[in-house]
Amino acid sequence: MERRAIVVTGVVQGVGFRPFVYHLADRFQLHGSVKNQSGSVLIEVEGEPSSLEGFLAELADRPPPLAQIDRLSWEPQAPRGESRFQIESSEADGASPVFISPDVATCADCLAEVFDTGDRRFGYPFLNCTNCGPRLTIITGAPYDRRRTTMATFAMCAACRAEYDDPADRRFHAQPTACADCGPRLRLLDGAGLPLPSPDPIAFFAEALEKGEIGAMKGLGGYHLACMARDRATVAELRRRKHRDEKPFAVMVADLEAAERLVEIGPAERSLLLSAARPIVLLRALRPDVVAEEVAPGNPWLGVMLPYTPLHHLLMRAVEGVPLVMTSGNRSDEPIVHRESDAGTLAGIADLFLVHDRPIHVRCDDSVTRVVDGVELPARRSRGYAPSPIALPVACPRPVLAVGGQLKVTFALGRGRQAFVSHHMGDLDHYNAFRAFENDVELYQRLFAIRPELLVHDLHPDYVTTRYAQDGAAREGTQLLAVQHHHAHVASCMAENGLDEPVIGVAFDGSGFGEDGAIWGGEFLVGDYRGVRRAAHLRYVRMAGGDRAVREPWRLALAHLRDAGEEINDIKAHALHADVRVVLRMLERNINAPFTSSVGRLFDAVASLAGVRDRVSFEGQAAIELEALATAQPEGAAYPLDFEPSGGGGGMDGPMIIDTRPMIRAVADDVASHVSSSLIARRFHSTMVDLIALTCGRLRDATQIETVVLSGGVFLNALLTHEVCARLGREEFRVYRHRLVPPNDGGLSLGQLAVAAALLS
Repeated sequence: MERRAIVVTGVVQGVGFRPFVYHLADRFQLHGSVKNQSGSVLIEVEGEPSSLEGFLAELADRPPPLAQIDRLSWEPQAPRGESRFQIESSEADGASPVFISPDVATCADCLAEVFDTGDRRFGYPFLNCTNCGPRLTIITGAPYDRRRTTMATFAMCAACRAEYDDPADRRFHAQPTACADCGPRLRLLDGAGLPLPSPDPIAFFAEALEKGEIGAMKGLGGYHLACMARDRATVAELRRRKHRDEKPFAVMVADLEAAERLVEIGPAERSLLLSAARPIVLLRALRPDVVAEEVAPGNPWLGVMLPYTPLHHLLMRAVEGVPLVMTSGNRSDEPIVHRESDAGTLAGIADLFLVHDRPIHVRCDDSVTRVVDGVELPARRSRGYAPSPIALPVACPRPVLAVGGQLKVTFALGRGRQAFVSHHMGDLDHYNAFRAFENDVELYQRLFAIRPELLVHDLHPDYVTTRYAQDGAAREGTQLLAVQHHHAHVASCMAENGLDEPVIGVAFDGSGFGEDGAIWGGEFLVGDYRGVRRAAHLRYVRMAGGDRAVREPWRLALAHLRDAGEEINDIKAHALHADVRVVLRMLERNINAPFTSSVGRLFDAVASLAGVRDRVSFEGQAAIELEALATAQPEGAAYPLDFEPSGGGGGMDGPMIIDTRPMIRAVADDVASHVSSSLIARRFHSTMVDLIALTCGRLRDATQIETVVLSGGVFLNALLTHEVCARLGREEFRVYRHRLVPPNDGGLSLGQLAVAAALLS
């Protein structure tokens, strides 16, 4: 007989790991114990040496489906002659690393019980088991046990306790397990928050939606606002009440068959829709008559998701599978509501509320993703993904906290080779959003037992995350590190692809604070985590009105026309705006007109010139519509480009300047010749592909670097990303793009963390 003490680290808590170990030990006729510790699972087993070897092999090679083993090690122990195998109480040491599972969509076994009239949990909206259900959103401490979740106040009934204690049961040590006799319950409230008596709250709620009312429903990570997706008037009313003019809403459908009647779905999209993460997947619409145009006005893509909790499944059954708008429960740009005490902020939007008494400890928005060339391209990494760890190519020798940017914020904690990137925190312009950010940073530090010794922030001095890091460093005596915005973008793509080598980084986005004080966003950086130099960038153009130009792309069109030497009056600028003269004076006198090299702003300018959109109601709207127009056209001839003679060759003598003026003059000629907007959009996209390929070619000649990484929000554009990857691949570059974290600012924290790890090393 031999005995071994085995330590397993990774995502091994809250995923049915201990029950799995129990059954595995039973199969190999081993005795001993298993228990959670902070950061790991400790297994002690004794038996025949051949049985121990078989046990270890299956433990490593066939863990539970939701587990992610990071490390498995063992040491010999003296046999104790034990006669059974048992699950012991968890221990917390407050210092070891912890891995927390994301929330997981309802499994097939639990779903079958929900709709089985003979099952004791028939119709119960909060059932789960070791293979599914809430994790991150209910956890309050580590290690993961019921008493350290928001289920702690729900005492299990005798039947649930028997399942929980039975090693042969699917709910053996399933921490959130419950039933209608002992678990959370639903309630209905009217628009003023007063109780609405109903024997069947879900049926009542569904009936109200069918009558054209707008409902607020407390879900897994916060509230959703819901209404019938086919009802044009109701969707328009939801937009009015929520102050969300045109930004698309997500749609929930009952099942995959319903989704296939609504949108185009390929194999990779199908896998994402059915995955345990159940994200919102951006898909091309097939049947606009099934969903009102107001759901995604002017947009050929629909964000579609399948039900991921029993409550969602029951609601979709109650509305007979009719698609529902299912959008974040908040007022425009504010954080999602997750507590009943804050649900009053939805008063005036929702006509009634479907709520429950299981507290949500961590608010968590739905994840949003799409597929490009058969590979996932995340737009928002949140529920179902966070906080699964991402491996760092360079280990953090000390604990690090990276706080991200200002918009689409995530933060990241790093220790060793693990990066724990938070769920999506949103934009921090609102005080409530910043308070949520502060609270969740503290929670993650406590859960993962990481107290940072270095705080990393963006170079922008006015970001609230910059001030947060500075204040924290001053208060705690912690070291500070500032990382330039686009360096962090490039580093995030490198990190998730496991790169640690010099690269050509193409960082295209809307804005980022540059080292010269200008607004960067069309950058070619050469270097690695430890340092980059700006090897090329787009020619600077002024933004008349600063941030106002982001909302009014015609201002950028005017600036580009003036920069290109075009006669403004000859362009017939879409019935030239009355304040054109004011903007021209701002440009001439440099009054509130900062320089920018942003590709995002170039997209805006071309969209305005092509007559697509002069004003936007949400970030990226003009670019999205320009992409949609271009996608409808076959590949067209690119516009001309040039490199300014005053720029360097990409070597050490200074950055190349990519001259956009020839392109702008050609666009202006097409506009004057009444060329269609879709053809202009197509030619512009082809020009951007040329721009990237030509610049990367010159930089390869100057540096001998053949690895290119693509990052920044512009690369959420599926057409551009596909064609750039294909073109650079044909030209024998090694090309890397995002697949784990978003290319937009949601990935900044991972890049900041990777830079810090390399510099500390």
